[in-house]
Amino acid sequence: MNLQKHFAYIIEEIGEDLSREGLVDTPKRAAAAFRFLNKGYRESLNEVLNDAVFDADTEDMVIVKNIEMYSLCEHHLLPFIGKCHVGYLPTGKVLGLSKVARIVEMYARRLQIQERLTKQIAGAIQEAISAEGVAVVIEAQHLCMMMRGVEKQNSVMTTSVMLGKFREHISTRAEFLNLVNK
Repeated sequence: MNLQKHFAYIIEEIGEDLSREGLVDTPKRAAAAFRFLNKGYRESLNEVLNDAVFDADTEDMVIVKNIEMYSLCEHHLLPFIGKCHVGYLPTGKVLGLSKVARIVEMYARRLQIQERLTKQIAGAIQEAISAEGVAVVIEAQHLCMMMRGVEKQNSVMTTSVMLGKFREHISTRAEFLNLVNK
């Protein structure tokens, strides 16, 4: 059974009439939307990087903050929405600026838990450029907590992964966190 038929079944199971004007094409649209929301499964790190790893004579911290991200909770298939902050310490190689956001997008566009998402982004950047250190912080609101269950509208989940010098040196971690929080 294809995805469109599954959405039709779900809509009928909740008691709706698929022949109703507003729902006639909904299974088709929902299937297309679900494929888009999970497009990260059809991408690889090499494709996302697209050779945009450049030589650079710098060892200073690189930070890209407030990268908007959208993902789906693997437990309820409901969105979590937030921002991701990424920092790394290059060792002769830097990423094209948009590639940091594309890495975030690739992993976010999969069924996820925020903790794993944070770790995957850090690991991918480490793999791509062999950085001295990588730091990733994600702050997100989860609709599974807001729309159902405990229904807490103002809760924000924060996760972080610190690799290399960000983990080993508290001063490096503190510099990153200070710059991200400005």
